[in-house]
Amino acid sequence: MFSLTPYPTSKSVKEILISSVAAGVLVYLFLIIFQPFGTENFHHPYKYVILFPYTLIFGAAFFASNLCVSRFKDWNIASELLKIFLILILGSVLSYFYNSLFISHVALSFENYGYMFLYSLAVGIPISAIYILSRYIYLKNSHENTVRNTTSQPIEPPLTLTKTILTISFNTTELKIPENDFICIQSMENYCTLYYLDNNTVKKIWLRISLSNILKQVQTQTINRCHRSYIVNLEKVKNIKGNAQGYKLILPEMDFDIPVSRSFISIIIPQLQHLKR
Repeated sequence: MFSLTPYPTSKSVKEILISSVAAGVLVYLFLIIFQPFGTENFHHPYKYVILFPYTLIFGAAFFASNLCVSRFKDWNIASELLKIFLILILGSVLSYFYNSLFISHVALSFENYGYMFLYSLAVGIPISAIYILSRYIYLKNSHENTVRNTTSQPIEPPLTLTKTILTISFNTTELKIPENDFICIQSMENYCTLYYLDNNTVKKIWLRISLSNILKQVQTQTINRCHRSYIVNLEKVKNIKGNAQGYKLILPEMDFDIPVSRSFISIIIPQLQHLKR
């Protein structure tokens, strides 16, 4: 379904601020260019100055909402549309109080707010459509450029090999594997398949243990979860393919690619960039 299509989010406060200010400026330009809802009949020597606070109102509403959204890992078109609707409600409430108390000087009432809500929808819907589309294109390209820069050169493992030994305990068994020999783990219900190197030969072993439990035992600076069903040793990654809708890690030792969930992109990609330097 289209509504469930992933929508990229941003953790950059700078990007959130710029996009929010842009949305507020669009509201202001809409008001001074088209002068809807009787604005053309409003005569005042400082008319455009009086209209400017609407820029601050809607810009602040977008900024606060986007900051809250940046904490969520999974986001889609439906979530973004709901966020926009809540922004328009918040903006209409603040605009109503500003208009009633400082411009129109009319009594507060639900009926008058109803008109302001409809005005906010009429102005906000076309502006929100521009905002959603332009921000989707920008963030999608930004995420893809990040991965493209990461994979412009093969990711080489460090020259100095660590001698860290991973200890995995399950049932009454204890398994010890050098960190450099650890490749990945694939989860299937209550079982996990561990892939590792033994004398440069790929071996695998089935473990009756949950992925979250085994992650607590093997997680290091280079071994991390990248998907709800996978844990990977990032030092073994040679390349990445895909885009912001779905990345896959390529490990030369494996005959399949390892997916990266959208919720883990912000963790995995920076780690790969760090290993590459």
